[in-house]
Amino acid sequence: MSTTAESPAATATALRNLYLVRFGFAIVWAVLLFLTGSALGPVSIPLLVLYPLFDVAAAVVDFRSSKAARPTVGLYFNMALSLLTTIGLIVAVTSGIPAVLRVWGVWAITAGIVQLIVAIMRYRLGGQWPMILSGGISVFAGSGFFAMAGGPNAMLTSLAGYATLGGIFFLVSALRLNSVAKKES
Repeated sequence: MSTTAESPAATATALRNLYLVRFGFAIVWAVLLFLTGSALGPVSIPLLVLYPLFDVAAAVVDFRSSKAARPTVGLYFNMALSLLTTIGLIVAVTSGIPAVLRVWGVWAITAGIVQLIVAIMRYRLGGQWPMILSGGISVFAGSGFFAMAGGPNAMLTSLAGYATLGGIFFLVSALRLNSVAKKES
């Protein structure tokens, strides 16, 4: 059984399903981090490391299911960024919340740029405006995390809001892709 989508409708369906999973993950993750993220601890640390690992897994699924949309270079770059971020976060948690926010901020900026590029490349597929907006907002949010790390209000719980907004963008894009998939099939 091939996991490669062969038509725009199949690609839209695969992306829709992936985006729905990403929405659910982001919301659950955000709630858990909000509840446990007042400090670095035995629940918040694994959550912080899990998020970019989940992003790697999602990029792998995206790559395998949407080759027809041809964003492969961007997805490879995203996988590498998320793996490097995972390593960076493992190191950063030993230094405190400001270090975590700096690593997360750099990741949000770079991943946001990649998301913008991939979404623009997929524009003709449909349902990509939410991903374009999300990529742009990610760049600004990442800058905010980096700036927050240097101030007195450095809080992990701010990452929960970022994940929630990202999840909402995935949901909106999934709903738009659902329309595309129905129209094409």
